[in-house]
Amino acid sequence: MTDVSNNQAWRLRRRPVSGVAPGDLELVSEPIAPLEEGQALVRTLVLSVEAASRIWMGHQRAFMPPVGLDEVMRGIGVGEVVESRRDDMKVGDIVAGFLGWQEFCCADDQRLDAPLTGVLGHTAITAYLGIEYLQPKPGQTVVVSAAAGGVGSIAGQLARLRGARVVGIAGGAAKCRHVVDDLGFDACVDRKDPAWPARLDEATPDGVDLDFENVGGPILDHLLMRLNLHAKILLCGEVSSYDDSGERSAWRGLVNVDQVHMQRATMQGFIVTDHLARWPAALDALGGLWASGQLKYDESVVSGLDQAPAALLRLLAGDTVGKLVVSVAEPVTIPGHPLTTVTG
Repeated sequence: MTDVSNNQAWRLRRRPVSGVAPGDLELVSEPIAPLEEGQALVRTLVLSVEAASRIWMGHQRAFMPPVGLDEVMRGIGVGEVVESRRDDMKVGDIVAGFLGWQEFCCADDQRLDAPLTGVLGHTAITAYLGIEYLQPKPGQTVVVSAAAGGVGSIAGQLARLRGARVVGIAGGAAKCRHVVDDLGFDACVDRKDPAWPARLDEATPDGVDLDFENVGGPILDHLLMRLNLHAKILLCGEVSSYDDSGERSAWRGLVNVDQVHMQRATMQGFIVTDHLARWPAALDALGGLWASGQLKYDESVVSGLDQAPAALLRLLAGDTVGKLVVSVAEPVTIPGHPLTTVTG
């Protein structure tokens, strides 16, 4: 029987100075107060690990306000309603939303919808709507950075289905082989290869028409010199700048940004939650592609809420394949959620 008297939660105790360090987050056990009218208690089943978590821990200007000190760490999760005094939620319902890095979430005014994970999750929707913006066509070259990640792996497949030539960028030879052999990209460049700029030039002999950008930093700066006339760049993420530890701290910004001007290119920032009205259409399309076998989905699963900070560090280091989630409680098999590749 589920113990609903205490909650395990990660609270942000201090903002990271460089990389996330022990003591920045604290796992605490706290009593759960009795529910009031209009509240529901949701047990977290699966916690999505986002690169954006590193942004939320800081104090920089971003698309959402930073997590306050001593607050529960922000996080998207899928959960099961275990108690309810809300008319729109009943015990046993599976819901998704900002549950936080915790075992139980007291949901009062939160909007929690049907589960959005796996190939029907927010990362896949991000990929779909991003590709909808870029509109790849046959004969065009599309570059996708972080190509083995949750967003990039889907975005590249979608661009390939539209007939474009797709070049991925990923960390490590094994990831690059997976991207080409299993996901169907035309080529993939290993960013860990010291000669990656030359390899990227070789992989894009006709230049770059479209860039689905997830990394930023030196990779984006080099890609700017490969842009064709009227190229389009979708800025979906810039993970290289989220954590200013190690070699990342030496990066000081784009040098070749003048190429956006010279090539009359377009660079567009993209946040998927700005487009909620388009999610149903995206879900329909993704579901159809998945059901017909045209889309593959990878997932890395880490077990235990206590492993959430370590999972985030793995994500920031590029040490995962596909979407990274933390399995917090059973069941981890959720209707409509295919766990096709499980690592970690």
